[in-house]
Amino acid sequence: MSDTYIIEVGSQPAGIIVRAAGGYQFFAASHRFNRLEGQIFRNARDAERAAYHLVSGMTLAA
Repeated sequence: MSDTYIIEVGSQPAGIIVRAAGGYQFFAASHRFNRLEGQIFRNARDAERAAYHLVSGMTLAA
């Protein structure tokens, strides 16, 4: 598995995730994704899903 992934929503860069203790830490590529900054995700798919939900206005289940 890779240590770093680029997360995009459509063709818009959302951020990168970097392997960290407990999963992958999100670093926002634009202000639109600042709410995800620093969050830890279990895997790249979870981070991508969170970015998509943020853009689409859907709330995330805690």
